[in-house]
Amino acid sequence: MTMKITKVELYMFNCHTQAPAKHVGIRMFTDEGIYGDGEASLAYGNGAEGAYGMLEALIPLVLGMNPMANEVIWDKLHKDTFWGQSPGPGFFSAMSAIDIALWDIRGKAYNVPLYELLGGKFRDELRTYASQLQLGWGEEYDMAFTPEQYAAQAKKAVAEGYDAIKADFSCFGFDMKHPKLSHLDRSGLLSPKLLRAIEERVAAVREAVGEDVDIIMENHSELDALSAVQIGEACEKYNIFFFEEPNTPSPKTAKWISDHMNIPIANGERIFSRWQYLPYFEDMTIQVVQPDLTSCGGLTEGKKICDMAHAYDIAVQLHVCGTPLSTALSLHLESSIPNFVIHEHHVNNLHDYVRDLCIYDYQPVNGKYTVPDLPGIGNEWSEKALSDPLRKRVFEFDPKAVRR
Repeated sequence: MTMKITKVELYMFNCHTQAPAKHVGIRMFTDEGIYGDGEASLAYGNGAEGAYGMLEALIPLVLGMNPMANEVIWDKLHKDTFWGQSPGPGFFSAMSAIDIALWDIRGKAYNVPLYELLGGKFRDELRTYASQLQLGWGEEYDMAFTPEQYAAQAKKAVAEGYDAIKADFSCFGFDMKHPKLSHLDRSGLLSPKLLRAIEERVAAVREAVGEDVDIIMENHSELDALSAVQIGEACEKYNIFFFEEPNTPSPKTAKWISDHMNIPIANGERIFSRWQYLPYFEDMTIQVVQPDLTSCGGLTEGKKICDMAHAYDIAVQLHVCGTPLSTALSLHLESSIPNFVIHEHHVNNLHDYVRDLCIYDYQPVNGKYTVPDLPGIGNEWSEKALSDPLRKRVFEFDPKAVRR
């Protein structure tokens, strides 16, 4: 099947809120009248402008190409751009948005959901955990400081049917006067007071949810090897499901942490491409891999990473902290790989400023997700999102232009 990419619309969406997020996406059009949507990561933090700018640079390279040739396009962006072979989040997020749109077009062209193109479903339901409970669990953010507040948020999630929850137990200080601990506060050898406070939060959650609910400890890479091992040793007795992002990704420190901890280690949202993942796999320093399809290189690269992980008996929990588009995309891949372990449902996806960006708002039921059966991703940008963006740029194919 031969088509051409005729136009790509680039958006930075307007969330109409003070929430610290700028979601970046594209809509890719073909000469067959089929379009596909893609999303770049980096909405939160300080990277959205970089993802938008890199898309401005990469989109012209794919105009006029066949959208069904996703491997050819991926290789071109990786090899012919000089910086693609030393990937960072801005570059690979832009590549991801393009690749995701290509897969959406492919599914729509064949009139099948993506999981069929990925080899079929291993499971109809995907176990899901409630993510980032230190921010609250509901339509409003509600930061947790005390052990009792952490326990209350965990109970809310469990009452909705979740049998696994995740929180960053070292993220916040002791009260609203000092709400956010800096990375310096969380590095080195922790004070007895802080270490005790972290353990008390974990203990309160374990007591609140009982022994049949899994607890995931988030750390957002703001610990270092020393404090990570301190916390891991203190909290091991609470039967932690896995310990996420213990420190800045580094194969050598990952090895040291893994050797000094009896809790499975999860990492990946800040690791990009199969080449960056490989040393972690070879040393078995990650037990749960967490690539984000909107920043690791898209579905094309994400599938390769998950398959590589399978060869090392490493489980997969895709990092999902974007819009309902990335949620639907992730469900397709997670359902079609044998080494899936659990799906992340971020608290941001309970907020209207995220939910309104797409035409469908997929939510889990009793802690389980099902996979969309619509062609392609099974979701797309809403008219509300497309009609009032913070920024927009349109790129059109000119067959007369000289192309490299």
